[in-house]
Amino acid sequence: MKIAIVSLGCPKNQVDADVFCRALLADGHETVADPAQADAIIVNTCGFIQSAKEEAIENILLACGYKQQNPGLKVIVTGCLAERYKGEIAREMPEVDAVVGIGSNKALPEILRRVCSEGTGQVESYGPKTDMPLGGRRVISTPRHYAYLKIAEGCNNRCHYCAIPLIRGPLRSRPLEDCVAEAKWLAEEGVRELIVVAQDPTAYGEDWGKPGAVCELLDQLNAIEGLRWIRVLYAYPERITDAFIAAMQRNEKVVPYLDLPIQHCNDEILRNMNRRGGRKEIEDAIARLRAAIPDLTLRTTLIAGFPGETEEQYAELCDFVRTVEFDRLGCFAYSPEENTVAARMENQLDDETKQRRADHIMEIQAEISARKQAERVGRTLECICDGIDEESGMYLLRSKGDCPEIDGCVLTPGDVPLETGAFYNVTVTDSDTYDLYGYVENKVEE
Repeated sequence: MKIAIVSLGCPKNQVDADVFCRALLADGHETVADPAQADAIIVNTCGFIQSAKEEAIENILLACGYKQQNPGLKVIVTGCLAERYKGEIAREMPEVDAVVGIGSNKALPEILRRVCSEGTGQVESYGPKTDMPLGGRRVISTPRHYAYLKIAEGCNNRCHYCAIPLIRGPLRSRPLEDCVAEAKWLAEEGVRELIVVAQDPTAYGEDWGKPGAVCELLDQLNAIEGLRWIRVLYAYPERITDAFIAAMQRNEKVVPYLDLPIQHCNDEILRNMNRRGGRKEIEDAIARLRAAIPDLTLRTTLIAGFPGETEEQYAELCDFVRTVEFDRLGCFAYSPEENTVAARMENQLDDETKQRRADHIMEIQAEISARKQAERVGRTLECICDGIDEESGMYLLRSKGDCPEIDGCVLTPGDVPLETGAFYNVTVTDSDTYDLYGYVENKVEE
């Protein structure tokens, strides 16, 4: 059977899709890129915030639209939206053939057989969240030179605005030896850049009673032959311990890059969000990181318009952004999510105010990012080549400060052939808000 897989949302969701894709291939199916050529379409949805839910529903409807040309087509919905809304999708979208919760992902080969049997009707399957595989051998859907390593699932932080614990459950860390084994396999498959992901990688091991286990994990990942860069995505300020900083320092493959999802800086707002620590703890973590790790690239995420946010608290957030000068920053208008504490709070702000505040913070950050990018002009950076942009004819590379699919690129002329996945020293000659431009000095000897 020909199967098209549409995976939406974050890299963690993509890893889930890669795992069940391998199971489907092992069951004798094949994958196709064009849904019009498929016998079945699996939509692996995101359901984190309103915009993600809208995108998921749009893709489900698009998939079902292919049934007009192919009445025998089967459409299966899985992922966060399927887990979060379960029966609602089945009731409101009768054209969907199966709705599969994340705990039933490993049963997808059997579910596919069921929906293809005559007279089966719509199938629903919602296994326990703990039944979802955390990783293992899988298809590598990213370019072969980089891949994501999911080290944990779920979250215990219980932030009042976040639906992740409702969807994915509590923190469940993978055994360290499993993470290392998968990383070794990825390196053997040609992966050069390993990107460590979880809802909160710095919480890794806390569910075993071993906080700070991420430090030991980084030590073991650093020793894997073939890997050159290790990138940690997401580190919560309250868990930026001296031991974690030391682990980043002593492991030379760990790139000087961190995403600190701080969400706000005002102490009252942070308490209302149920975040641990306040502005002092955030500033302390940033200061210690910058003092210890030269050329550190810091990215963060903010929420504007949280319930009850006053003009004064918003102004404090704007001043904080100007003072701290993050290298990269994303700001989102607060989205009330069903069954979260924040959605039931009083003093909800109107959509126009929330979006205006978020847009203004992004304008402030754009000036900071443009200036920081300009400061890199004249420097020579070690970069990895992601390939060539067919439209512009320029090669797309990334420095240690650029995470794939999130940050910008370092663009160089395409007149000299470069090898995808190889490392080069690039001298930067120009910049804009998001990208750098330069020329290759030489290939990095390894």
